[in-house]
Amino acid sequence: MLYAGNGRAMVLRFKHGDRTDLARSAGAWLARAAEPLICEDTLVAPVPLHWLRIVQRRYNQSALLAAQVAKLHGLDYCPDLLRRPVATRKLDGMTADQRHETVSGVIKVTPKRAKVIAGRHVLLIDDVMTTGATLAQCTRACLEAGASHVSIAVLARVAREG
Repeated sequence: MLYAGNGRAMVLRFKHGDRTDLARSAGAWLARAAEPLICEDTLVAPVPLHWLRIVQRRYNQSALLAAQVAKLHGLDYCPDLLRRPVATRKLDGMTADQRHETVSGVIKVTPKRAKVIAGRHVLLIDDVMTTGATLAQCTRACLEAGASHVSIAVLARVAREG
């Protein structure tokens, strides 16, 4: 969906308003939208949050969505495939270049999950894609760890102006 109007309001309630109940219906919608991306041996993983952000928010909204997508398609789900060992500042209000610079190198494959990813298709799930900087870093980490290929499904997309 487009990250505007009612779509934006719903995502913000889900992300910051403790509306984890929205994960079920939003995850079902995302599972349908992601169906063309799914192939044999797909591994579903969320975009990671730094542990401090999880403490503040109490949950990773992308992990809730990813769990639903995996469940509905009967796929392997690895909530800790990726980790974010470096706490970055919030990306809100940054330009695309600033976002890319901020997240450069901060997302890694969890070492104990290296064997799980080797040779597999990874389906990354996130709530919102703005410039794609975070998803690009996640994709790079997965490919460097041996994923055969990576697909991305997001609940909402920020429209580019101009």
